[in-house]
Amino acid sequence: MSLQGPFAVVADSRAPDVVQALRAAGAFPVVETTWADAPSALTTIEPEAVVLAEACYESAEADALAAALAAHREARGGLFTPVVARLREDTIPLVPDALTVGGNAFPERIVRRLNSALRVRALHGTVLRRTRTLASRGQLPPELPSSDPLEDAHVLVVGRGRFYPALSVALGERVGLVGALSVENAARALNARDIDGVVIGDGFGPRIVEALLTVIAEDVRFRDLPVAVLGSHPGAIEPFALELANLERIAEGPQRLVERFLPFVRVHALGQRLRRMVKSLDAKGMIDPDTGLLGQEAFWRDLNRAVDDAEKRGTGLSIARFAFEGADRRAALDAARLVGRVMRQVDFACREADNSIFAVFTETDLRAAHVVARRIASVLKQAMQAPDRRQGGVDTAVTLATLKPSDSVNTLIARVIGEAG
Repeated sequence: MSLQGPFAVVADSRAPDVVQALRAAGAFPVVETTWADAPSALTTIEPEAVVLAEACYESAEADALAAALAAHREARGGLFTPVVARLREDTIPLVPDALTVGGNAFPERIVRRLNSALRVRALHGTVLRRTRTLASRGQLPPELPSSDPLEDAHVLVVGRGRFYPALSVALGERVGLVGALSVENAARALNARDIDGVVIGDGFGPRIVEALLTVIAEDVRFRDLPVAVLGSHPGAIEPFALELANLERIAEGPQRLVERFLPFVRVHALGQRLRRMVKSLDAKGMIDPDTGLLGQEAFWRDLNRAVDDAEKRGTGLSIARFAFEGADRRAALDAARLVGRVMRQVDFACREADNSIFAVFTETDLRAAHVVARRIASVLKQAMQAPDRRQGGVDTAVTLATLKPSDSVNTLIARVIGEAG
């Protein structure tokens, strides 16, 4: 992917290596500006992205640029504008949500990181244009959630060393946490869950770190996945630096890792949210952009059709209700997305206002529905955690009902809800 559109490079001293790398990647124009002049430069060139090629030590100048970036986004309808900041490992950027890169990193890594972030910007622009077009036609498009994407995000923490508890606490306060003590467990979690970032903690030798990075780098699905490695092993990490656009090694301890890592997680979670939104728009709003399951109106319409079809053809139809005791919003959304991943292609589901999930199993009698529901419940039990981790997990209650010759949709639903109560 070549860079397109104007780019701003901010530094008080010239950064010819960064400018040359951007131009070689197709960026035009590339405008160099000082920190003091950066706010006015944003207004003039309206950049696709901003590169902070040199750290700023004046908080007033950083605050002015942050305010200008916020105004720039607002003027563009909230469109995501990536900011990549070159920084020493022991510092954090003064501009909020900047995506950091090591101060000695090759300029090619900055280009890779920009490409990754610009894919999210392109998705965001597509969603904004399509929703505006639908609104101009008098149609009601699905709403893009306005909450912080971190509220939906999950980070996989792999480790078993002395920093693992501190990492888990620091990340668990901000995002959903998925823990793994081995490469094998980490690989299973990556394939089973929606993961927005991976942190490789201490307690592993360089060969294990290299093995896990190989698993991630060889799968195209993870090319933009943020990956942070705590501690040493630079030799094991360097070969993957260009394959994984958002790979960083941070040696300053758990708290510094979290501070520098969360902006990457936020961008990735935004990208996932936007992909669900595109699917919802493609389906003309029938798919819930929060969960990827059917929206309620589409679900009830499809359920009525499925019941009529089962009665006419004399085939089976069963429905399950999954209810979650003690689940917060993040856990409930995670459950809904997990159900969508493990359901059969012929089945459909939706999330209700109380966070319970109805799943319809077509052409399925009660015995077969028990097997399918148990499989889904098992996945949910293994994956979900309670907001208060001392509780040990979220309780999942599953009830089933199968269509009887005398049933209507209302009596079928009343029965499965009645059994739940």
